[in-house]
Amino acid sequence: MAKRTVLVVEDDPAIRRGIVDALKFAGYTVAEAADGASGLEAACAGGADLVLLDLMLPKKNGFEVLSELRASGSNVPVIILTARGMEQDRVRGLEGGADDYVVKPFSAKELLARVEAVLRRSAERPEQVDSVEVAGRRIDFERREVRLADNITEELSERECELLKYMAANRARALSREEILQRVWGLDPRGVETRTVDMHVARLREKLRDHPARPEVIATVRGKGYRFG
Repeated sequence: MAKRTVLVVEDDPAIRRGIVDALKFAGYTVAEAADGASGLEAACAGGADLVLLDLMLPKKNGFEVLSELRASGSNVPVIILTARGMEQDRVRGLEGGADDYVVKPFSAKELLARVEAVLRRSAERPEQVDSVEVAGRRIDFERREVRLADNITEELSERECELLKYMAANRARALSREEILQRVWGLDPRGVETRTVDMHVARLREKLRDHPARPEVIATVRGKGYRFG
């Protein structure tokens, strides 16, 4: 298997060197950037399988880098590096399109575990989708609506649309409630009531006319969560 490449965007030389050494020791190819502007340029250039992104950076901060990276259409996985106790930064990062976060100070073992987990989830990174047809229903994410048989249309709330879009983009695999909470709601799933996801799925099934006992659109995967299609 070819080595994965990780781009480390961190302005502190000592921290960056420690991260780079740990990644190289684990078998990764590593690229480095010491500020947000050069980090964004390197990330947009392609070639990186994952980006480790500090938030407090010169020239462009991590939020700006993440926002511009996603606006460019890049789906490269991003793990943000945040200061301890800055929960609002973690939530903002996840809502902005980050895949995970690591809180400073962190151990090499924790960092590598996070990197490996995100790369596993992103092995087949989904493309962005604007609409999808499944089991006779057409879901239009731009219009936030579902068109059923006989031209019956159901409107979707913003959250319902985001949930369906994430499921459709990952239709090849089962999604856990914890992953959905993190990627759609931008919440740390630890200590959060996962019934939130179940309730939204129940409402979506009503709008989709998707019978829970014989679902055609959103299937329940026992012990895991849900799968689309």
